[in-house]
Amino acid sequence: MADITVAKVMQKMVEYFHGDAKRIQHAIKVHSFSRNIALLSDLKMDKLTVLEITALLHDIGIHECERKYNSTAGHYQEIEGPHIARSLLNGIALEQDDIDRITYLIGHHHSYHLVDGIDFQILIEADFLVNLYDDKADEEGILQIREKYFRTSIGKQILNDMFDLEN
Repeated sequence: MADITVAKVMQKMVEYFHGDAKRIQHAIKVHSFSRNIALLSDLKMDKLTVLEITALLHDIGIHECERKYNSTAGHYQEIEGPHIARSLLNGIALEQDDIDRITYLIGHHHSYHLVDGIDFQILIEADFLVNLYDDKADEEGILQIREKYFRTSIGKQILNDMFDLEN
């Protein structure tokens, strides 16, 4: 059941971002890293589906931000993303508590000081893994991000292996 639910959300995300391959690729990469970190960190399976859906939709407000604010800044994404996500999740078989958690995480995924659970932490780490590579961050910047934001051992290991860093 959970896998088909995630697949349906992925399809909705792809349709929503129609023509924007960059954003679709970003969401799928964040999803993949989130899932991997979660599974290897023994995240409870009931939380995994919520995390996977959140990872797929975390930047769903970005087009609206560009339209409204001429910006893709994180704080604007946090404003615009939750209601778009809620709309896309209409018709998907999810508990209200799960939808609330998904939209909370989308509405705070750039507010790193508000991390309140392992799902939130994993989402942040997965997003950084993708963005650091895509943005061609230098080693000093990567090390600063690792020190400041990475908490899971799996996330740190992936980061270290990706960028050939010392532990």
